[in-house]
Amino acid sequence: MIDFPRSLIEFQHGFPDECACAAYLADARWPDGFRCPDCGHDKSWELSTKAFTRECAGCGKQTSVTAGTVMHGSKLPLTVWFWAAYLMATHSNGIAALQLQKQLGLGSYKSAWLLCAKLRQAMVAPHRSPLAGLVEIDETVIPHRTKADPPAGGQGRSADGKMLIAGAVEVHDGGPGRVRLAPIADFSAASLHAFIKANVEAGATAKTDGWSSYTGAPGVTHDPHVVGPMAAHVVLPWAHRLFANLKAWALGVYHGLREKHLQSYLDEFVFRFNRRRTRHAAFRSLLGIAVVLKHVTYNMLIQPEAHV
Repeated sequence: MIDFPRSLIEFQHGFPDECACAAYLADARWPDGFRCPDCGHDKSWELSTKAFTRECAGCGKQTSVTAGTVMHGSKLPLTVWFWAAYLMATHSNGIAALQLQKQLGLGSYKSAWLLCAKLRQAMVAPHRSPLAGLVEIDETVIPHRTKADPPAGGQGRSADGKMLIAGAVEVHDGGPGRVRLAPIADFSAASLHAFIKANVEAGATAKTDGWSSYTGAPGVTHDPHVVGPMAAHVVLPWAHRLFANLKAWALGVYHGLREKHLQSYLDEFVFRFNRRRTRHAAFRSLLGIAVVLKHVTYNMLIQPEAHV
């Protein structure tokens, strides 16, 4: 596998064509050599009639390097996928679909949106470990953008209604580690306990502002710090910084988020935040995750997301 490109020039040299991209995907998907996904046989040959497809010598199954991944069935060139992944993973603030459409010369906004949405699906590792140790937990509200608002520019943000979000930050040596974000239905114990159970390891210490709904959260030691006259950001400094960065990003890049796909955008923010110290390596991580995920269709992506 090639050394990771640390600039656009290096990226262009490393992935100049479809063959280079396909070779990278094959190495990421089968680091120990090809194995048939049906029978597990390790003998195969590459077909000359189908691009980047191998046929199993055992059962005859044909497997494309993109089969079953987020790139499955896509008519876009692999080079476009790689450029999109590189821009989304390494750009400090990410990139909106409208900007990606212009940068890559895509024919429609729908194509750019679908590309971004599929890559966001790959930003959550299937078996990622929950947050552990000391974890700051808090909740916030952000305004949502309505369907009538434009994808970029203009007013771009609706003041009609708020979206409720829970957030958690690991604290290591006085600084932030990994984070998690998720939409919640309300600030009740049922919603907040479900968020903690899904994102925080059993045995961790949950540091909160003393909101009564956190009391009795299963599996964690609750460390409440009632705010009172003290500023909340003093009690939970990293959770508040997380929310401040999230709100600035949502307005700056997307001009407000839509409730229907809120979790996907939160996943993008979390992916980039958790790799902030190794920003360029995030591209390798993104494609490494992408090749072990099941593919999703446009109809699946446009369905409303469930809230905790």
